[in-house]
Amino acid sequence: MTEHVLVFGVGYDIPARMRAFGETAGQKVTTSVMCWPEHLAKTDDTEEHSRIVVLSPEASDEEWIAMARSIDAVDPVTRIGSFYDDCRPQAALVAQALGLDTHTPEIVELVMNKYAMRQRLAETGVEATASAVVESPAQLHSFAEAHGYPCVVKPLTGAASKGVSVVAGAAEAEAALERASGTGPDPRATVEEFLAGAQYSVEAFSERGEHVVVTITRKYSDPVSLVELGHVMPAPLKPEETEAVTRHVVATLDALGVEFGPTHTEVILTERGPRVIETHLRTGGDELWNMVTDATGVDLIESQLQQILGEKVLPGIRATLDDPDRAARSEAIWFAGAPAQGTLVEVSGADAERPDAVTLNVLGSPGAQLNGLQNSFSRLAWARAHATTADEAVALAQEAIDGLAFITRVPAAHGELL
Repeated sequence: MTEHVLVFGVGYDIPARMRAFGETAGQKVTTSVMCWPEHLAKTDDTEEHSRIVVLSPEASDEEWIAMARSIDAVDPVTRIGSFYDDCRPQAALVAQALGLDTHTPEIVELVMNKYAMRQRLAETGVEATASAVVESPAQLHSFAEAHGYPCVVKPLTGAASKGVSVVAGAAEAEAALERASGTGPDPRATVEEFLAGAQYSVEAFSERGEHVVVTITRKYSDPVSLVELGHVMPAPLKPEETEAVTRHVVATLDALGVEFGPTHTEVILTERGPRVIETHLRTGGDELWNMVTDATGVDLIESQLQQILGEKVLPGIRATLDDPDRAARSEAIWFAGAPAQGTLVEVSGADAERPDAVTLNVLGSPGAQLNGLQNSFSRLAWARAHATTADEAVALAQEAIDGLAFITRVPAAHGELL
């Protein structure tokens, strides 16, 4: 049997891995792509796809469906592949129109719309975290009068910490709303009560509505922008804390109606127990998918592509996690932030000798314009490390980042003149 997978948005190396898996399994797997223009630069295997259809981000739902029907008419589509947040709503609508399985438009809306997610979790009794949709500083201040400062302002939909701010008082409201609304076409933002406590993310995998938590990661974020600066897995949690976080995330996925695939759920462990920040219908970014494989032996990407092609994967994931011969290993990653302003001239220290357990990747290139830690894409380097314990892994990664120096050129400031 030939499988024709219609991939939406960024596929990275997953389509190539799908085709290779099909060849190994003795079946032909072909791939087509529907995406935005910006995704082409991130597509390494353009010549291997049967076709690539590029649409404007402003293209209507009807146009996406019409183009997909045209592809299906000449080469029947058997599967839908959607691996990142971009184009996921369009993938859901096309799957519905073609009668194929993927996350439904309703589930995609619940997961991607921060306020809708909060409402569903409250309605189902999972948790009650105060939130509201706001468009003006006055509305934001009204929310804060009821629930207190600080509060968190973020785009109604989004990822990678784009447009997120912690607002300490009314004077910061206008700037926070401008930051949130500047990430997309929707001028509205969502405001939420500030959740105090240690941050975690949960990598899980679902099949037929059954959820397995693969690992829990301790997260470290910038206190102002909330951009993540470090991760370590497995998180150093007490058994009862692990159980509480696991139970809360499973209840969240049930409430949102998630049926299959990987999920990445961010959680705060507050004095009242775990509270969800947000969840995603994908693996975590920041190298987390690779760290999960190295720490647990579970390849979330391979599991996802096999599941899309009709394979049952949860038994294999459980067997890997329960393997008594699997050696315990902690994985950590640490990031370098960015100066508030200037032009990056040089990065020094990247060639220094470091332990075999450490990998360094410099992201910033000379000539890059720096504007502080705006989102995940403004970080300048990362270091990954593995060790026996979480503390050792974090220390190795931090040491590699601390050994870097970012030389920047800052223009002379012109102040007011008398």
